Amino acid sequence: MVHAKDALGRYGEDLAVEHLRRQGLTILARNWRCPTGELDVIARDGSALVICEVKTRRSTAYGSPLDAVGPRKIRRLRELALRWLDEQQLHVPEIRFDVIGIVQPLVGQPVLQHLRGV
Repeated sequence: MVHAKDALGRYGEDLAVEHLRRQGLTILARNWRCPTGELDVIARDGSALVICEVKTRRSTAYGSPLDAVGPRKIRRLRELALRWLDEQQLHVPEIRFDVIGIVQPLVGQPVLQHLRGV
């Protein structure tokens, strides 16, 4: 059984991946998991590896979805990115951390914000 929160999150990640592809990025992995966490989207933008955290909400009643990604979460994403690189045995010249926030109201079109290099 899929919970509404999980379905909304999956929908947001699908929108984010399509947005990234339209921006010219190549998607390498989605929802990569290890015992210490998960990376939503791993992509390539030229020679840069892009780790993208996706947050989807129904409203901004509790703030923007972008507000949910603070310094602690960014540190965690860095640790996970290094673990992914080690697992893949890859070396890249640059790693960039992006956040995509999506608000999908019950009625109407989604609003997507993409912050690069957070």
